[in-house]
Amino acid sequence: MELIIAFIILVATIVIGVPVVYSFGLTSIWLVYSLGFDASFVYTTMYSKMNGVVLLAIPLFIILGGVMEKGGVGSALVEMVEAFIGRLKGALCFVASVACAVFGAICGSGAATLSCIGSILAPKMRDRKYPMGIAAAILACSAPIGMLIPPSSIQILIAWAGNLSVLRCFLATIIPGIILTILIGIVGVVLCKKYPDIVVTEKLPLNQQMSRAGKKTLTAIPALVMPLIVLGGIYGGIMTPTEAAGVAIVYAIPVSIYIYKGIKWRDLGKTFRESAVTTGVIMVMLGTIMVVSRILVMNNVPSLILDGLLAVTNNNKYLVLLMINIFLVIIGMLMDDVSGTLLTAPILLPIGIALGISPYQMAAIMGVNLGMGNVTPPTAPFLYLGARICKVDTKEMIKPMLLIILLAYLPTLLLTTYIPDMSLFLPNLLMGAE
Repeated sequence: MELIIAFIILVATIVIGVPVVYSFGLTSIWLVYSLGFDASFVYTTMYSKMNGVVLLAIPLFIILGGVMEKGGVGSALVEMVEAFIGRLKGALCFVASVACAVFGAICGSGAATLSCIGSILAPKMRDRKYPMGIAAAILACSAPIGMLIPPSSIQILIAWAGNLSVLRCFLATIIPGIILTILIGIVGVVLCKKYPDIVVTEKLPLNQQMSRAGKKTLTAIPALVMPLIVLGGIYGGIMTPTEAAGVAIVYAIPVSIYIYKGIKWRDLGKTFRESAVTTGVIMVMLGTIMVVSRILVMNNVPSLILDGLLAVTNNNKYLVLLMINIFLVIIGMLMDDVSGTLLTAPILLPIGIALGISPYQMAAIMGVNLGMGNVTPPTAPFLYLGARICKVDTKEMIKPMLLIILLAYLPTLLLTTYIPDMSLFLPNLLMGAE
């Protein structure tokens, strides 16, 4: 009964608009009080769960995303991609998905990706007479790709919550991320085909076109070096994800100041303060959610959920996976990506293992699901952020966003869910079988 009341408290407070961190705080207070835990349980749970070096990567990637967002790095990436495919009608939709994937591979944050790439591309799309409802939907749906293309902050949290290898979690989401990037770009191009007023990049002779693309690529090299530093350092065994994030910040600051000249030294203080506020909120949330998750695990909630799912689906693993996907989408609609990850990972990872599913495949499934949940109406936090950045009514975004979900996200999710090699091929190839 206490667990049911806790669930009602959590859902009710979130639905009425209480910030997620307070919703989990109230839920944890109720569970601790009603189930008779003392204060030492709260302290020891928070300390044991949060006393990990891997968590230092989260604030470092937040700082990195803030520096890159204001430093002009995103603009260089956008212009490079546009130089190669700008002559295609609706090309900026493909530019959006690819630029979000590359930017997300550097900063690991969907919100930072949408803020940066959206603020660059939205004016370009408006000037070239793109329907802004479609433009905003493409940008909002492309931003969660940053949750899949490593180094993803979400995958770091899943690895931390499930005591998994961070590198394997990173590798498990690369193929789903690439597929999603391509599908979103294709859907965007198809949606723009019926709009004759869309302006495309001026057609140039082949030698001039190649020269222009070469110059833009040369300009983008400092930005492209950053994912090489991060991913090369991690996969080469030279650095941990935390160390790679720190090195990337040291590299990003002078690049942003002296090469792209998007920020100045005096602007760094504001960026660090904003990152500190975001980090503080996340860390408080980590503590409260871990208390709730720990109590749920102690009360065998994962086993109860698994038994219930197996009873409903007659022990059919594929139907259980379908139910898990539906549950994750609903969680993604109600919560931001960090909160949804921290709540579901300790519950669903044991269920997947009990069904004989690799936890790394579960990590990929969770990444795609929570990304889709963040753009699925009615709550859809990225929907409203995209509308604000593109200065468009959310009603204009609904239809193209639903088409993107249907034609890009759902195929990616089904492939990731029912074809294990989609997520396990790269981890097994590069790191050996589990």
